[in-house]
Amino acid sequence: MVELNSEGMRLAHLARDMQRAVSVRPARRPEAIVVAASTGGPQALAALFSELGKMIATVPVFVVLHMPEHFTDVVTAQIERMSGCATWAPKDGEIAKCGNIYFAPGSRHLVLKQAGLSVSMRLDDGPAINFCRPSADKLFSSAAEIYGRSLIGIVLSGMGNDGCAGAARIVETGGLVVAQDKETSAVWGMPAAVVGAGLASRVLPIDCIAGHVGRLLKGEIVGVAA
Repeated sequence: MVELNSEGMRLAHLARDMQRAVSVRPARRPEAIVVAASTGGPQALAALFSELGKMIATVPVFVVLHMPEHFTDVVTAQIERMSGCATWAPKDGEIAKCGNIYFAPGSRHLVLKQAGLSVSMRLDDGPAINFCRPSADKLFSSAAEIYGRSLIGIVLSGMGNDGCAGAARIVETGGLVVAQDKETSAVWGMPAAVVGAGLASRVLPIDCIAGHVGRLLKGEIVGVAA
């Protein structure tokens, strides 16, 4: 069982209210996906994108992986090979395009900003959040403000609780969050925090997440808890 501090309890209460609201909302086809991972993340991301890469032509995907700066090029090259999608760390101010996978560069936050009818990606050298830079909370929260009910968040294997506050913001604005299960996570920390706070619409093995998200992208299902 995950022990929650006062902030975790606040998020849990918020999540219960949001889950009730989400359950009665009509389906809305997603317009973006955000992903968070840390320890065990490269393997989980490879498993996810080897399947999901075939399904994301209509959305951009933004990823925070806690990694050293020099490791960014290695991971993005691996994911590009596995997914078949263009994958890289964006430049500051670059406009997001559907079908691409964007990784926050090691040691810099990735923040999304509305730019007219487009979404720009800004790189932020601000202080670490939850001891993390890049921070999933920062990416998730900024994405929730732009995409609202059209956003899917995915929280994969990792140590700590980065992504939990951001997941709460996704749920609060009407989006959906999917978490990797304990059995397939190398470290069930980040997804456990999300699950413990009641924020996950589904908790799935890593090899089932892409299929579920693919059905959401096609508008076949509403991503509420079953």
